[in-house]
Amino acid sequence: MNVYYKLCPNVFLAKCDEKHEKGETILVTTKYGKENESIVFNLIFERDGCYYYSIVRADGFNVQEWAKKRAERRLEWANAADSKSQKYFDRSNKDRDFLSLGEPIKVGHHSEKRHRKMIEDAWNNTGKAVKMMDKAEEHRRVAKYWEDKADTINLSIPESIDYYEHKLEVATEYHQGLKSGKYPREHAYSLTYAKKAVNEAQKNYKLAKKLWA
Repeated sequence: MNVYYKLCPNVFLAKCDEKHEKGETILVTTKYGKENESIVFNLIFERDGCYYYSIVRADGFNVQEWAKKRAERRLEWANAADSKSQKYFDRSNKDRDFLSLGEPIKVGHHSEKRHRKMIEDAWNNTGKAVKMMDKAEEHRRVAKYWEDKADTINLSIPESIDYYEHKLEVATEYHQGLKSGKYPREHAYSLTYAKKAVNEAQKNYKLAKKLWA
């Protein structure tokens, strides 16, 4: 059976007990027992008789599509919360015509109980409407977060080769510019941080090529 193996953040390999060829379609099973059709890319390493391959989902589902679906789901929840908020708001105004008159509660009168119930219902439903409105806003905030993530490129997709190659070029040019004086050093650690960025970009670019080239 082929199962998922986490290599590093965002990157899962297929751990297989048999060898496979590049381009071959295999089934990879999640820890919950769900099988996903996946396309084999490269053999990353062998260990204890198992073969670890970089893979992509055959249906094209990746980290970007996952983020889009998260955003869509949150927007659905926001719309549902808006609908509930409106219903509570409408209920809170059910007795508006009477309450807007500002009539005092007639203690001991047969209308006292009904009058108090009107006020209580209006107050409770207004509170619920506000609560659902806040919930809708929170869902929209999270949806915006996932919408922004939908354009994310990381090591889990083949497009990361070009992405990290570009990042390496930019980081290297900036580092060299700091050394030559082309760019001003804003603080004592500018060169150190720039070199760290180059090293990180080099590491990611090397791994991206190993995974997807």
